[in-house]
Amino acid sequence: LQLLHFWLFLGIYLAAVLGNGLIITAVACNHRLHTHMYFFLLSISVLDQGSISTTLPKGMANSLGDTRIISFSGCSAQVYFFLFLMSAEFFILTVMAYDHYIAICHPLHYGTLLGSRACAHMAAAAWGSGFLSALLHIVNIFSIPLCKGNALEQFFCEVPKILKLACSHSYLRDVDLAMVSLFISTGTFAYFKPLYPPSIASMSDDMVVAVLYSVVPPAVNPLIYSTRNQELKDAI
Repeated sequence: LQLLHFWLFLGIYLAAVLGNGLIITAVACNHRLHTHMYFFLLSISVLDQGSISTTLPKGMANSLGDTRIISFSGCSAQVYFFLFLMSAEFFILTVMAYDHYIAICHPLHYGTLLGSRACAHMAAAAWGSGFLSALLHIVNIFSIPLCKGNALEQFFCEVPKILKLACSHSYLRDVDLAMVSLFISTGTFAYFKPLYPPSIASMSDDMVVAVLYSVVPPAVNPLIYSTRNQELKDAI
C-alpha cells in the first residue's frame, strides 16, 4: 500500500511540475503573453509549484523509507510555507478577479486603473499578505504547548492535526481553525474536520480531504488554465 501511495504521489507531482513548468516557461519566454492576465497566471503557477513541492516530496520519502519522522523545525517550515503559498494564491486570485472585473465592466478605464505598476504593486501586496498571514498563524500555532504525543496521522504537517495535540482549551483551537479557513478557502472543510465527532472524522477521510485541497489543485490548475486558452496553447 505504501508503494502504491508513492507511485500515486509521484505521478501527481510530476504532472503538477510539468504543467506549471510549461505555463511558467511559455509566459516568461513569449512576448505576446507579457500582459497583466498572464502575469497573474504566472504567479499562480509559481505558487502552485511551490505548494505541492512543500508537501509531496516528504510524503513520497516517507512512503519509501522505513522511517516516518520529521523534525520540529522541518514541520514548522512545512506548515509556514504551505500557509504562505496558499494564502498568497488566494490573494492573487482575488486580484485576478478584480482585473477581470475592470476589463469587462470598465474597459475604457482599464489602462488608467490597472497599469503595469499597479499590477506589480497588487501582486507584491498579495505575496506580502500571504507572508504576514502565514507568519501570524505559525506563531499562534507553535506557541501552544503540545502534550498529547507527537504523532500526526497525515502525510504532511497539517494544521488541524497539530492543534489536536495541543494542551490548551479547545476554544483557542476553534478560533484558529476558523481564521485559517477564511484565508484558505479550499481547505475550509479540512480545517473544520477536528470539530466533528470522531465517528464522522475518520483518518481515511482526513487523508482524502487533505489530498483534495493540498495536492489536486496544483496538479489540475495548469490543465484548467490552458485547455481553453488558445494563446497559451500556441505558446506552449
